[in-house]
Amino acid sequence: MIETNNLDKDFKYEFAKEHGGENIKHCFTCGTCSVVCPVFDLEENFDPRKIIRMIILGMRDEVLKSETIWLCSGCYSCYELCPRDVKITNVFSAARNMAVREGHTPPAMRTSVDFLNKLGRLLEVSDFENTVREKKEIPTLELTIPQVKEILKKAGIQEAMDGGEANE
Repeated sequence: MIETNNLDKDFKYEFAKEHGGENIKHCFTCGTCSVVCPVFDLEENFDPRKIIRMIILGMRDEVLKSETIWLCSGCYSCYELCPRDVKITNVFSAARNMAVREGHTPPAMRTSVDFLNKLGRLLEVSDFENTVREKKEIPTLELTIPQVKEILKKAGIQEAMDGGEANE
């Protein structure tokens, strides 16, 4: 049941100003996006129509705190077939961007950023890997890349992650 006193009547307008959300109000939930979506076939909680409806209704918290906005695979099947040019893949990118700005990040993103901060890459390179590389006459790699931490900080990614930790 939808609690009408919790709806944000301006959410769809704010969303439409977000890059990727420009055509959100054009959607008339025809279902084309769901029919061609490979994630919809595999994940029962993922329904692009439902998420768009929630955006239009003003269910801000339910959308931005939802784990389902992170499930879109970015295959662009829906993007190409939408009769109203809603560009569903971009809608999900817009929702994710808004969610991160408001401090709602999925655990996998937090883990990735933690690895990037610590190592400068997503996978650890050990002395063992470098020994193997040397034996194969491949240049060795630095164990960490400290410049990545600075890039994350300057790009505001670390700040978004810190905000997400405080808000979850």
